[in-house]
This record gives sequence, structure tokens and C-alpha cells, in this order.
Amino acid sequence: MTNAEASNALKSAWRNGESTLGLWISTGNPSTAEVLGDVDFDYINIDFQHGLVDYSDAVTVMQALVASEAVLTCRVPWNEPGIIGKVLDAGAMGVIIPMVNTQAEAEAAVRACRYAPQGARSFGPIRAGRLFGPDYASTANEEIACIPMIETAEAIGNLDAILDVEGIDAVYIGPADLSISLGLPPGVDNEDASFIGALDAVLAGCKARGIAAGIHSAPGVASKRLEQGFQMVTVTSDTQAAVSGAISALKRVRSAEEGGGSGQSVY
Repeated sequence: MTNAEASNALKSAWRNGESTLGLWISTGNPSTAEVLGDVDFDYINIDFQHGLVDYSDAVTVMQALVASEAVLTCRVPWNEPGIIGKVLDAGAMGVIIPMVNTQAEAEAAVRACRYAPQGARSFGPIRAGRLFGPDYASTANEEIACIPMIETAEAIGNLDAILDVEGIDAVYIGPADLSISLGLPPGVDNEDASFIGALDAVLAGCKARGIAAGIHSAPGVASKRLEQGFQMVTVTSDTQAAVSGAISALKRVRSAEEGGGSGQSVY
């Protein structure tokens, strides 16, 4: 790869007012990731927080995705500079950082994603430097996407202060944790007024500041999120896609059997 490929297509799309669609990697299987990397997602996120992935798994998955056109991001386990730095050094072009509830926590997230003087990230891009060339350090602060998660009532209460932190490129709503925090059942969607109001507040606050609004989603909800104005929408995950694909295939075969199908391939 050359240094020119270190540019972040996600950030370019967001600046242009475009929406981006993503895939969530919850397992560390490189073969599965490699195949899914050929699907036309705008970003692929490797989940360290709730996924069955540790650091060595993630590096292997990143290597399997090296030919993918998707921008690689990672959701780290927590707002901790050590792991944020490690996934960036491994080649991630964005970091989704969970449970950012205050201005101070948002500032800490930005510092961990940026080299001095904008931040305090330690230098040592062991894989990123090889992927993106000797000028990586001079472009990383501009190209890396810092993406705090908004997923609690506390974060909604501190929303303006969080969004005012310089260096935030997008925020990413975790709808299940947000629902729980609001006293609602967990899920990717909720019709309660408090949940809808929280989403509206994030969308309005992001739009006013030129920050991309992102949200975790599912195939049945993603179109709704795009219509609402979210610019970073995770459509499905590796495990969800595998299960839904298997269910769909089985239903088609059983339907053909019940209807006296010819026995030819239903694919």
C-alpha cells in the first residue's frame, strides 16, 4: 500500500453529507471476514467490547481484510488509551469508544486518538506505518476517525458539551444501552418518546456542528435510520448475516419441497 491509501473515505463521505453503511465483525474468524470483505460495505468494524475478539484475533482479521475496499474501524472495550493506541497502530482508521458520558471523557477519547500537540497518542505504528507509508504520522491526526458512543441518559444530558469537544468526527449511538438507561427494554429500536427524543437530539446536535451521527442497527431498521439522517449505520454483523442466510436458504428449500419443486438448485 502507499501513503495515499491512508486517506479515510468515511470522513470524506461524512463531510460531503453522504451516508455510510457498515458491517460488524463479532468473531475472530479470518476466513469469514475475508469473504465478507468483498461485500460492498463502506466500513467494517471489529468489535472488541462485546464481540468474541481479542487483539491478536483482530490483527489476523485486519490482515484478512487487507484487500477490502471498506474502511476498517474497531470498537474498543473501553475509553482507555492503551487499547485505542494499539488498534490504531495495527491499522484501524477509526475507533468507536463506548460509554462516553461527559465532556472530560470525550476529551480523553480524542487525546487517545491523536498525536501531540492535538493529543497524547504514543508513537509506534507497527503495522499502520507499513501499510500507509513513512508519512503516516503526519496525516494520522487528520484521517483517523474518533467516534465516541452516546448510549446513556447521562450522555444525552451532557450532549452539547460532548459534541463541542474538538476532534470528534462522529458519535455512535448504542440503542440497546440507551434504551436500558432510559428504563426501556434493550433493542435496536424503541417507540418510547424518550428514546425517539434522544435520537432526535443527537441528530440535531451533530447537524449543527458538522459531526456525523451514527447508530447501531439491523436490516429491518437501517433504512429508517438513513431516512432520519444518520450518516453511519451498521446494517448487520457476521453472525447475524450467517444466521439469516441459513434461515433464508432452509426456508426456500422447504418451500420448494412442499410445492413439489424439481430438485434443482434454489440458489
